[in-house]
Amino acid sequence: MTDHIHHNHSIANTIRLPPEVNRILYIRNLPYNITSEEMYDIFGRYGPIFQVRIGDAKDTRGTAFVVYDDIYDAKAAVDHLSGFHVAGRYLIVLYYQPAKFQKRGMFGNKEDDQKEGKGE
Repeated sequence: MTDHIHHNHSIANTIRLPPEVNRILYIRNLPYNITSEEMYDIFGRYGPIFQVRIGDAKDTRGTAFVVYDDIYDAKAAVDHLSGFHVAGRYLIVLYYQPAKFQKRGMFGNKEDDQKEGKGE
C-alpha cells in the first residue's frame, strides 16, 4: 500500500517574501508635474492603493510614496514598474525601508538617535 501526499495545493500561501518587501513603495525619478490621478492610473494596475503621497518640497520633488492594501500587489508593482517610462523618465521603484530614511534624517526619530548613541 502506498500513501500519496499532496503538498502543493496551496503554493501561493506558502511563498516566502524577502524581508524588505512591504506595502509601502518609494518612487524616485518622477516627472515633477505628475498628478495623483496619474499615479493611481500607473500603480493601480497592480491592486488597490491605500494612499499616494507625492513629494512637493524642494528636496522631495520627483519622489512619491505609494501604499498598497496588499503586500503581494506592492511586490507586483515593484517587479513590473522599475524602469517604467513616464514622460521621458525611467521610474525607480523601491520598497520603503525606514532604517535608510532615518539615517538620512528624512524621518528623524529621537528614540532611534538615542539607541544609536549608546554602545561601547
